[in-house]
Amino acid sequence: MSLITPELAKLHLRVDGDDEDQLIALYTDAAEETAMEFINRTVYADADELADAVLAGTAGQDPMVVTKSIQAAILLILGDLYANREDTVVGTIVASLPRGAQALLQPYRVQMGV
Repeated sequence: MSLITPELAKLHLRVDGDDEDQLIALYTDAAEETAMEFINRTVYADADELADAVLAGTAGQDPMVVTKSIQAAILLILGDLYANREDTVVGTIVASLPRGAQALLQPYRVQMGV
């Protein structure tokens, strides 16, 4: 289960219609992966999903249920990916993670991370 619904992603991006659904899904997955890599934890959509992963032995180290701050950070990363579709944007500072997203994720980070 995804941490961000397609409807919420499109609302955040202010996208109407279905033309870019595949691209938005790709960026949403990448944003979720980026957030989890930064905090060095696997994040689950709800307690049931976390419990299932723990029982299966696939939860990883320090797993947690998604918080509103993590969802907001994912949306910020998603927005950055959607708005900046090229690897380098001329005339701007290149950063690996939007500052707002980093600030929202920092309290959940364990170890040094990526």
